[in-house]
Amino acid sequence: MLAKIFNDRMIKTGVVNLPLHYGSCPKWLFEKMKSLAGIISEVIVYEYGQEEYLKRLSNPFFFQALGCVLSFDWHSSGLTTTVCGALKESLNKLDLGIKIAGGKGKASRKTMEEIESNDFSLSDKEIEKLKYASKMSARVDNNCVQDGYQLYHHSFIFTEKGKWVVIQQGMNVNYARRYHWVSDNLNSFVEEPHFAVCGDKKEENVLDMTCKENEQARKASVDLVKDNPNHLKKYFTSQRILSDFCNGITFPKHHPISLKDIGENGMKVLQKAYEIQPENYEELVALKGMGPKKIRALALISNLVFGTEIKWKDPVKYTFTHGGKDGFPYPVDRETYNNSILTLKEAIEQAKLDNKEKINAVKRLGIFL
Repeated sequence: MLAKIFNDRMIKTGVVNLPLHYGSCPKWLFEKMKSLAGIISEVIVYEYGQEEYLKRLSNPFFFQALGCVLSFDWHSSGLTTTVCGALKESLNKLDLGIKIAGGKGKASRKTMEEIESNDFSLSDKEIEKLKYASKMSARVDNNCVQDGYQLYHHSFIFTEKGKWVVIQQGMNVNYARRYHWVSDNLNSFVEEPHFAVCGDKKEENVLDMTCKENEQARKASVDLVKDNPNHLKKYFTSQRILSDFCNGITFPKHHPISLKDIGENGMKVLQKAYEIQPENYEELVALKGMGPKKIRALALISNLVFGTEIKWKDPVKYTFTHGGKDGFPYPVDRETYNNSILTLKEAIEQAKLDNKEKINAVKRLGIFL
């Protein structure tokens, strides 16, 4: 029963293997998705509260199940972007103390502006924390998790109390990968920060600088930067390095080390980092211009200079195959969809009468789903 999936304590891991398809969401369906997404959200927030709602959105199985309930494709990369879009348009109009910023493509670049323009009673300091969380989650998944997936979707869900969830997605040539973050589960932005990473398959030779095993590589990277960046040049030309390579030190063929990895502009970035003297890896990653090439180069140089071991491990924990909306496994029954919306609306209205009726309404929702 789908209601069981709603309780993330009951499902920890799993694998779903499904075929790849292409297509787009019909406009009429998206309108209905917005209505039903808003109603389901209102029921959950009314019964369990804002934090529980965020917790459930951060659960990949709940999020995937929600997409299925909304009748979007059960095996779709478009599920992420379309469900987030439907939630954004519905939640931002409801009085639930929850807003969504960002989205797909150009919409993601409006995230900071939308966080600032919220109508919550958040202090300037709290708003800056939200903006920082949005920025760092995107930077980490683009620069520190080098899995070959380029981010193109970033949804930032936050509450009037400053709690937040990030759901973002990256794409390579054929596949998509989704990254879930939640503030209540976060101890560090740069060490094991994800609540879940979902993809259709595990990739080889992934440099994940956030994995716990790369703690020493992170520290060594900071040490390299805190030294004069000009000293890095010698590591590309010294006889010791040439000798080491002749003696059989090799790296994955698509991860070469050269000054091109850092570049003239990169040296300026490292010089700026040197002047700032970052205290830790998070401060280093937060610097503007600290992109994936510089992150990788510092990690590999730390191996050559300090002998720091680097772990190449894909962070994917949940597997879904991604494709597009195409009408399978069956067309949406519009009449049933309309009845679903009406049933849930009635459940909410009745739930507001008293606690007993509220409990019964939510129970009916569980049976219905």
